[in-house]
Amino acid sequence: MKIAVEKGQAKTLLTDGEHQVTITHIDEGTSEHKGIPFFAVRFENEEGYVSHRFYQSQAGMPAIIGLFEMAGIDVKEGKELDTKQLIGKEVTIEVGERAYNDPETGNERTLKQAVNFLVS
Repeated sequence: MKIAVEKGQAKTLLTDGEHQVTITHIDEGTSEHKGIPFFAVRFENEEGYVSHRFYQSQAGMPAIIGLFEMAGIDVKEGKELDTKQLIGKEVTIEVGERAYNDPETGNERTLKQAVNFLVS
């Protein structure tokens, strides 16, 4: 088997704490359990990276709006946001861990993610 290694894949996860990062990649999809649309953002700097899913739901919209505002993108009611606008933007995030129960197994899992978006 041949395995291609792409740029940035050798980086490790960012340590817990505050980091100045660049948004380098965005993937779109739907959640495995409830089919909720999301976009996954890769936050990266020289020290490493962390990915974070933003769910397009009523509960997820404040985080999505906050991310766009942190990236300097004007958010107006009645207008659509384009995730492509986020690529290359620099923001300050706080990295931490979040525990949750896996809906399929019921087991507790821990996920490293961006837990706070700060004005830089």
